[in-house]
Amino acid sequence: TLNGAVDHPVTLDWNEFMGLPQTDDISDFHCVTTWSKLNMNWVGVRLLDLAALVQVKDNATHILCYGYDEYTTNISLEEALKPDVLLAHTVEGKPLPREHGGPVRMITPQLYAWKGSKWINRIEFLTHNKLGFWEQNGYSDTAYPWRDDRYR
Repeated sequence: TLNGAVDHPVTLDWNEFMGLPQTDDISDFHCVTTWSKLNMNWVGVRLLDLAALVQVKDNATHILCYGYDEYTTNISLEEALKPDVLLAHTVEGKPLPREHGGPVRMITPQLYAWKGSKWINRIEFLTHNKLGFWEQNGYSDTAYPWRDDRYR
């Protein structure tokens, strides 16, 4: 489900999601525990394309992502709409494993991985910042790995 500050909210089933334009991307994955895996091959739908589908309102500033595990995370719209932010379903040529967030998770290569919700089921476009689970519990709101921006 994509809703909130949009002109055309939508709920997609799996076949509709897979029927959207698919993007291949090679990017890095940064864990808050200080390890990174470089040059991973991902396939998924760009958040930029989903935002165009729902026509995000001009006053939107952030997104809040929800997972089926009730975990949430927030991202500024500026970061979320970068072309390498995907709702990924494939990694290294194989379906994304359940333990890593499959069938679909968000990947945010320019940010720490907790900003990419696992088991994602909803993205809410917001007109203000709303902290997600980890951000409410001491993690950084911005999460830039190359700045060691892990905790508040």
